[in-house]
Amino acid sequence: MSKKILIIDDDIDLVEALRLTLESEGFEVIDAQDGKKGLQKIKDEKPDLVLLDVMMGTQDEGFHVAYQIRNQEESADLPIIMLTAVGQETGFSFDKEKDEDYLPVDEFIEKPVNPDTLIELVKNNLGL
Repeated sequence: MSKKILIIDDDIDLVEALRLTLESEGFEVIDAQDGKKGLQKIKDEKPDLVLLDVMMGTQDEGFHVAYQIRNQEESADLPIIMLTAVGQETGFSFDKEKDEDYLPVDEFIEKPVNPDTLIELVKNNLGL
């Protein structure tokens, strides 16, 4: 049975590029263009992992979505890989270990996303 990946990102072109990369590795891919729809898809579709953009409707929407995922019992352990261009846009950078106390995600990937890095992180976070 293939693992289901939910992409929450408002950039349709990026979503389609990620979809092609993930589907070529045998993953099932679903998507949502904002946090509210993404949270609903988590409830309805029960994905195995979430790829989550930071900047969507607001500059920090992805952070709020990550907190909501972690604060719901049924999704608290769902792996989250955060996709971000925040470093390019603001000069801020994130570190999984250093920032884990206030950013409840498993990994950070800077955009543009390297397909090999993406696949490696997805597989690692799914225990594959």
